[in-house]
This record gives sequence, C-alpha cells and structure tokens, in this order.
Amino acid sequence: MLRNVASIVKAIQQESWAKSLQADETFWSLLSEWLEEHIFSAFLDQVVRQVDEIVDIDPDLSERRILELALQCMVDFLKAESASVRIYDPLTEQMLSYGSFPPVDASRETVVPLEGSIAGEVTKSRKPCVVPNILDELRYQDKDVIYSRGVHSLLAIPLEIPRFFPHERDTVGVIQIYFSQENRSFSKLEIQIADLMAKRLSFVMARKKILSMLKVNEKKEAIVQHIFKRLGSKGGIKTKEVFNKIIPELADMVDVQSCALFSVTHDYDRVVLQAGYPETKGYHSIGREFPVEKEPAFEVILNLRDYKGNSKYEIVTSSYILVVDPQKSDLISHSLKEFARLHNINSILYIPLSVEGEITHFMTFDALDQRLRYRDDEINLFLFLGRELMKARKMERLDDILHDFKNPTIATAGFARRLKALLEKEQTDKSKAQIRKYVDIVLEETSRLQELALSIYEVGKEQVVDFSNVLRRRFEINREAIKEQLKQNVTLREEGLEAALHVRCYPMHLERVFDNLLNNATKAIPLKGGFLSIKSYESDGWACAEISNTGEIAYEDRVRLLEGEAQGRGLYITNRIVRLLKGNLNIDGGKNKTTFIVRLPLEKTP
Repeated sequence: MLRNVASIVKAIQQESWAKSLQADETFWSLLSEWLEEHIFSAFLDQVVRQVDEIVDIDPDLSERRILELALQCMVDFLKAESASVRIYDPLTEQMLSYGSFPPVDASRETVVPLEGSIAGEVTKSRKPCVVPNILDELRYQDKDVIYSRGVHSLLAIPLEIPRFFPHERDTVGVIQIYFSQENRSFSKLEIQIADLMAKRLSFVMARKKILSMLKVNEKKEAIVQHIFKRLGSKGGIKTKEVFNKIIPELADMVDVQSCALFSVTHDYDRVVLQAGYPETKGYHSIGREFPVEKEPAFEVILNLRDYKGNSKYEIVTSSYILVVDPQKSDLISHSLKEFARLHNINSILYIPLSVEGEITHFMTFDALDQRLRYRDDEINLFLFLGRELMKARKMERLDDILHDFKNPTIATAGFARRLKALLEKEQTDKSKAQIRKYVDIVLEETSRLQELALSIYEVGKEQVVDFSNVLRRRFEINREAIKEQLKQNVTLREEGLEAALHVRCYPMHLERVFDNLLNNATKAIPLKGGFLSIKSYESDGWACAEISNTGEIAYEDRVRLLEGEAQGRGLYITNRIVRLLKGNLNIDGGKNKTTFIVRLPLEKTP
C-alpha cells in the first residue's frame, strides 16, 4: 500500500463524521486498498496520459501551434471554455498575446501592460492567481471577454522557460484558463494540475529551443557553403544568386514572404536596394533608391529620429524594429502601406547592419503572419545572414572591379608602348601633337584605374555629364583595345552622336556600362570580321545610346541576358548599373546584327 494513501485514510478517520462510524481496522484497511486500486490509480493514469500528451507534442511544430495544442489539453482536462498565453517582452515591458485555444486572436488585445494586470502580476510573482468573477476584478480591464466569449472566471498559471546561456533571459509568461461559471471556486488540486501541465509545456518549449539552435547552426553552415561555392565558380559571386539559394532554405524555420538588403549612402540621405528575394518586376527593383526622409521606419532604424509611436503596432529595440501592423503603424508611409496591402504583408522586420558602429546596410523581412515577436535565435540568424550578405556584396564589387580593369589596362599598355616608340624617334610637330594626345589618354585611363580601385569603397558623387561625349571617349579607348588584341577586319563607325544629351549619374558607372557593352560587342564579332558602331539620340525624355555589332543572338538568349542570367560577368554588371542609374537596357536583333540600347533619364537643366 502506498504511504500517501495510508496517511489519507488516517486523515479521514480524524473527521468528525468518520468518528461516528462503527468501523474496525479491517474496514479502514479495505478502504485504503480500494482507494488505491480504483480511485488514485485511475486518476493518476488520467493525469499521466494528459501530461504525456503535452510532453509528446512535436517540437518541430511552430511555437504558436505547440502552445495551441498544449492549451487544448488543459482546456479539455479542466473542463474549461478556453485558454490563452501571454509572453513577457522585456524590450517593451509588455505582455504579448502569443496564441490561444480556440484561436480567437482577432478579438484579443495584442498587448497588455505588465503593471496593473493579472498577466503581469502572475509573471512577476511566478505564482498562480484565481479570479472567481472577472466582472468584479479591477486588474482585468477587458470586460468584453464576458460577453464575446461567455466566460466569467479565470485561473492564471505562470509559464517559465529557463535560459540556456548566462547572457540570456528566462522566457516568462502566463497561461490564462477561462471558465463559464460565475463566482467559481477553484480547488487546490485543479491549480496543482494546471501548474504541472504548464511545467511540462515548458519542457516542450525547451526542446523546441534546442532544436531551433541546432537548425540555426545548420542554416549558418548552409549560408557559408553557398557563398563559398559561388566564390569558386567561374562567374564569380553574385549577390542575387546567393539570395535565391539561401532564402528558400530558411522557409522551414522562418515564415518569410520576402526580404531585401539595402545600403545606406554616406550622408544617410538615401537608401539603395542592393538585393531582394523574390526579384520580380515591381517587387524588388534592384538599384532603386528611396529617400530616407520619406520613410519614418528608415529614420528610426538609422537613429535619425527618436521613436515616439504607439507600441501597440510596433516593437522598437536597439537590435531591430518589428512593425506588427503596417496598416496602423506611424512608422510606415502611405505608399509603403499600399504596397503592403497589395502584397498581403502583415508584419515587417527591420534589422540594422553596422561596421565599426556605423550603420552601412539594413535588411527587411516581410511576413504574411502578423508576427508579434521574433525569437532570439531567429534574430541571431537574420543578423548572421545580413553580415554574410554584406561580405558577399563586397566580394561581388571586387569581382566587378577586377573584371572592369581589363579594358583600361589593355588600352593604357597600348598607348604607353606607342608613346615610347614616338619618344624614341626624332620629334616633329605632328609627333609632338600625337605624344600630347597619348599622354592625356594614359593620364586619363590611369586616373580611371585609380577610381575603379577606390570604388570598392565609394563610387564618387553624382554629376551631370555629356552622354554622347562619354560614349565617344569609351569608343575611342575600345578602338585601342581592339588593336592591342590584334583583332582583324573590324570596321568601326560613328553613326551620329547627338550633342547636348545630359544625364545625371556617377560618371564611372556610365563609363563601365559602355566599356562592358563595347567589349562584349567586340568579342561577339565573328573571326571573319564585321562592324562595330555607336549612335546616340534623344527619345521621349531619354538619352539613348545604341551599340551595334555583326552577329546574332537568339530571342531566348536575349530574354535570358536581360533577366540577368548571363554567364559572363560583363552583362551582369551592366544590368545592375543601368538599373542603379534608373535606366533600362534592351537588345534588338536583326539579320546578322545585334544592337544593345541603353536609355537613361535626360537631365533637362544641366
């Protein structure tokens, strides 16, 4: 016989009603055996099965789903009406709604304060609290729960998930179990069973956390591997390809609809979209610029303004900003609200990325769900992803620069050799003029090489430049590169360069566009020979340049090239730069002829 059963029987014998019974020791012994066999055994079996049902919840499920299943077990066992969970957020010092059974999140308050609320007091004291009548309880302010869900009493049980590392906080919260009875009395046994179930739920959440940490490490390894593989590929690393490989792999951990990487200009005046997933027209237009002053969320994430919004709709921390409801948040501009509505974006996460304390980039993550919080491991994974993407972006720029060194170095070497040959001969007026010309070109191209090297960190400043002059100059440099490569039977033609076509751009960017297109066109000319021509003109507010060459490109290949799927690096670089300059690039094909057309917005008042 269990010792506890014997003690219970002895306690029964001390009751006044039991003392009046005419019962001997045999009766009390038989009663003990019967209670143990038929009452306690069956009751414990029921409790164990219910607790096991919570412990056996699949930790691979989402946190919200785990909580819903556990709450369902508690509601069924205690014959309650519903239950809900609130988790304490130390960053906002509020209790966040984090799931319920049955799911009724739409009718529940998103947050309640820590101070002056039942949820907050249970979380602070780590002790259960009973509310026999919600209507009479001043600490429970949302009285609509009585009428909307037909509940009148409440049992609140603390929920605690211990920390794993010294620098972490314990995750604490409260489980609130609702009953329909008014002025309900709660037995000590009910409170103990509810507390036991809450502790077993903590065990499941801890298992979930361990598995999440394992997955985070696996995802970090996958991110590094993707970047490493791209580094070893022939075409070099491309941030777009890294994005397209990595983000789908995160889908089983984080339900993210889309994400983007922005760079920040040195004056914090604008941000530039560097990469995005998915890269579809109208969703992530790579190279698009956004004024910081037009988006309050940008100003807050870059520490350009203090946050004074309504914390019901956003969570602002030093590590991230989570906009819980874009349609109601003051941090979201009208245009971005419309964008979120069209794409069914219901929460937006902003994560700043800094180098030596200066924010140089930030990432955004759009979710279909109205996320009320992100776990620490999720934020940690996003930060790791952002830092690796910054590395990939820098390596991509280095690859681009190394690729674009080719033309000016070939041309400079050629002009230097000619210059040396002229200096070794007797000087004439004609040769002196030629020497001055070659010296100017060598000086110009070596300066450009210097600018290319420095552009790994900066790209200079936007200027208004003569579109046709830049095209003519790069055509002349390409002419020398053709000579140095000993390419035969190439006819060069200028078919009309319209004067006074002014565009606003980074001059080095425009030079790189023309260099890459001229270089590709030259290489595409068949061995037997052909032509290479240039042309510029104005059309409907655009400054247009045409670079044509002998040779054909199939329609399917033209589409692939324009979508950034080129195998070579030159057209990939060109595509990105043209979009950065707010222009567009097209390819026309004809019989034994291909024409690349660059269009940039015309600057009317240079």
